[in-house]
Parts: sequence; structure tokens; C-alpha cells
Amino acid sequence: MSVSGVVQAKPARQGLQRSGLLLGALVAVALVALFVGLRYGLMLAIGISFGVALEGLRFGFAGPWRAMILRREPAGVLAQLLAIGLVSIAAIPLLSASPGELSGAQAPIGWAMIGGAFVFGAAMQVVLGCGSGTLVNAGSGNPVGLLALPFFALGSFAGAYGLVWWTDLGALPILTLRGGFGLTVTLVALALVAGLFWALGKPGTRRLPARYVVAALILAALGIANLLVAGQPWGVVYGLGLWAAKGAVAIGADLSGSAFWSAPGSIERLNASLLTDYTSLTDLGLIAGAFGVAAWRNGGLAQPLPRYPARAWVATIIAGFLLGYSSRLAFGCNVGAFFSGISTGSLHGWVWFAAAFAGAFVGIRIRPLVGLETTT
Repeated sequence: MSVSGVVQAKPARQGLQRSGLLLGALVAVALVALFVGLRYGLMLAIGISFGVALEGLRFGFAGPWRAMILRREPAGVLAQLLAIGLVSIAAIPLLSASPGELSGAQAPIGWAMIGGAFVFGAAMQVVLGCGSGTLVNAGSGNPVGLLALPFFALGSFAGAYGLVWWTDLGALPILTLRGGFGLTVTLVALALVAGLFWALGKPGTRRLPARYVVAALILAALGIANLLVAGQPWGVVYGLGLWAAKGAVAIGADLSGSAFWSAPGSIERLNASLLTDYTSLTDLGLIAGAFGVAAWRNGGLAQPLPRYPARAWVATIIAGFLLGYSSRLAFGCNVGAFFSGISTGSLHGWVWFAAAFAGAFVGIRIRPLVGLETTT
């Protein structure tokens, strides 16, 4: 074949691959909708859309926090707060109007929750991925994300197993902001926090790029869709723990010693298909959506293995496990606690944000020490 023929064949092959990716996603959603249920098919579609948006627009949670801490670039954090505010405008009134049909991401503020959020913030910066970020990184073929993900799931399972012991250390009752007053307080608080980050930002970096605005709008729309279709906010951590719990049961483990996993709701989910668990569906969709974008963008997923030292890979395993364990204690990650907690009026979301952001300072210092910023 001539050189010109090879050049012409490559775009044609990429076109076929991209068509196959679109067709595969549509078929997967259609099959789940047909054989499991329309609502479950919609949830898979929402999850895929989350993955496409996050990977396609190169947007997330860990990176913008790092940019703010290291370089005083607030745009990414401001976009996150914008998305949360947009969701809250719809979510808080909806929750007040339909208390029996919709539920928020509500959790108590306690010692374990605060400590868990701090550890999560640190571990997130070690691997440069939160809950959704780890899923997206794994889906796009990132070696660190691929290694961290199974240990994240194991950590989530383990954290849930002994969750009651941790919560018994002391916690306040669940505190939520409801109705018009709650929405007003939430929006004012978001504006004040955004103003603080804007003021602390370096001049010339405070303006939101169009990409971030689009990302915020899409995430907000998908977050609202998740609430309406599933009856609950967007979450990540529970689904990962459920995967590990199902694996434990499959090899004969007895989970009756865990108050969490032996609860009626957990037993029901352990005995049911993963395709009937809303969080699992969006988690699977996140991976699939990121995979599709990476394959579309690169014509494949081949990524060279980073030349990290052995301690970096060990640190990835430990950080992955801690991500899962700590997020279970903290009642969520950047998605379930920060994004969905604040947008549905739970005060624990604000405390989680403060503790996790403080932990991020520690994680940023740890990352180079374990060799994760070394390429030699």
C-alpha cells in the first residue's frame, strides 16, 4: 500500500472505531433498559454522560484543588461551586416538595466523618483522583487509576464493614438546610466561599474558561437528572464497596458480623444484580464514558507505563485503599459528600469540604516524596 493509502486508511479506521464506540454505548443502554428496566437504562446513560463530560472536558475535582493550592488558580474550584449552586436551585425545592420520593445526600457530622474527609483529601492528591476521578482515570487507561481502583473498592467495603464502630465515637444529629430559607443560605454560602477563592486567586487566573463553564452546566444538568431518575443524588463510594462486598460473598465470606452489610437494605442489594443498583450503574457508566472518550481521542488506550519507583506503586495501592476506607467514614467523596451533600442541603457537605481541602495540602506534599512526580 502506498503512503497516501496508509494516510487515508487511518482516518477511515478511526471513523469505524468511533462509530463502534457510539453504537456500543447505545446498545448497552438499550439492553439494560429492555431487560432490567427503563429507569436503570437511563441511569447507565447518565453515568456514561458523566464520564464523557469529565474526561472529554478534562474536568474533575482533584486537579482544580491542586491548582488552587500550588498556583493560586481558582477557576476550577469556582466551576465546581457553580455546578453545586445550580444543582441546589433545583434539588433543595424538589426535596422539600417530594420528601417521600426523593432523598438527599444527608449524613451526620462527627469525629470519624471529619477525620475521614481529611484523609481522603490527602489520598486524593497522592493519586490525583477522587472517587469519580479514579473511575475516570481507570476508564481512560491511566495506570495509576487502574491500580488504585480495585483497592478503592476494597477500602470502601472495609470502611463500611466497621462503620458503626467509627460513628459511635460521637456525632451530631443530621443537620440539613430545607426549603426557601435553606436554598438562600446555601446560595449565599456558596457565593461567599467562591468570593474567598476568587480573592485568594492570582490575578489573571480568576476568569472561568469556557470549558469550565460548559463542564459546570453539564454536571449540574446530569446531577439533577440523577436525582429525578434515581430518587437520590449522584454518588460513587457505595457502588464501589458493593462490588467488593459481592466479591467477598462470592468466595464464601460471612458478612453477618457487620452491622452495615447485614442490614436489610444491604442484604437486598447483595442478592440483587449490580444493574439494579443506581450507584453501581453510574460508576460503570463513568468508566465506560471515560473509556469511550479516550479511545475516540487517541484511537486507542495504549498508555506507556510511567517510570515510577517501586515506592510510588506501593503508595498508589495504600492511597487507593485509604480513599475507599476514609470516604466511607466521611459519608462520601467529592461527589457524594461535597457535590451532592451541599447541593441537597446537608451541612456535613460543608464540613467535609473544609476537612478534605485541608487534607489536600498534606497529600500534595506526600506525592513527590513517594516518587509519583518522578519520570526518571
